[in-house]
Amino acid sequence: MAKIKVTKVKSVIKRPKNQKLIMESLGLHKMNQTVEHDDTPSILGMINKVNHLVSVERN
Repeated sequence: MAKIKVTKVKSVIKRPKNQKLIMESLGLHKMNQTVEHDDTPSILGMINKVNHLVSVERN
């Protein structure tokens, strides 16, 4: 399974609650924090919902 790196680049202040919960479930709490996840459909769906708040690198 391929890995992807997700980095938080924008704040979740004044964002809808569902976007805040998605960012928390991805493991992103602080600005410029990077986490690594498997390239699964559920993770890609979450990233798609908050793609304006994160940057994604594929390995």
